[in-house]
Amino acid sequence: MAANMKAVKLRIKSVQSTMQITKAMELVASSKLRKAKERAEVCRPYFRTLYETLKEIAVNNTEFNSVYAAESKSNKYCYVVIAGDRGLAGGYNANLFKCMEADSAGRDYMVLPIGKKAVEYYSRKEVEAVTEEFGEVADISVGDCFEIAHLLCKEFRKGTFGHIQLCYTGFVSMLSQKPDVFSILPLTDIKEEAEKREKPSVSRNLILYEPGSTEVFDAIVPEYLAGLIYGAVCESQASELAARRTAMDAATKNAGEMIDQLNLYYNRARQASITQEITEIVAGAEGV
Repeated sequence: MAANMKAVKLRIKSVQSTMQITKAMELVASSKLRKAKERAEVCRPYFRTLYETLKEIAVNNTEFNSVYAAESKSNKYCYVVIAGDRGLAGGYNANLFKCMEADSAGRDYMVLPIGKKAVEYYSRKEVEAVTEEFGEVADISVGDCFEIAHLLCKEFRKGTFGHIQLCYTGFVSMLSQKPDVFSILPLTDIKEEAEKREKPSVSRNLILYEPGSTEVFDAIVPEYLAGLIYGAVCESQASELAARRTAMDAATKNAGEMIDQLNLYYNRARQASITQEITEIVAGAEGV
């Protein structure tokens, strides 16, 4: 009985130590979340406007001769996958990879992973990567997003791949984060996706470009992609912190419940041990 009580006591101390760690991680995630949430909310209108503009150009304009607007001859896809740098965030990373795998099923593809978990996941699966240079999503800046966009455009023009998909986790609320994947190049893919999700617009925007529509469009596509990627990075970082905060809060509550149960078991065992000792003492006294 004494040995069993000692094991329970050690178990209680172990769970208490774990609870201190999960509580600390919850507080850290909460402190970082406010700033990340504000940044995501500030970037969201810009992110949506950029994509809606690309979609509008894809649906309403037919005069472009740009390589970015033509139907691709390559069936290879490139997925820009934005995951987290660490685990302990519930199903945040796993749900993102499931979303990407569902979209890429049956396709020949390569990836441009952003975040440690994305780099590790696709390295383990031996999936070809455009680059693994952007392995820290927390360190991704606007300048990095422009570098990524120019790299993607360069490889797209070379024919390394013919389609680019963006896979990230959108911040819905503190308790809800939704993984999503959608086309960002070429325009024919965006147009096809737009027509599946909604009715195509019948309006036509009459815009005069100087020096020419194709030259202007080719120049601004990398800027569009950089903005889209940066917006997705902001959304993903807020989502990861929210998921980690929720997971650590649940872990802390579970640890507290476990400690209460172990204390109850320990007190009952201690009471039973004391009762047994008293019984033995009484029985010994009666036998004298």
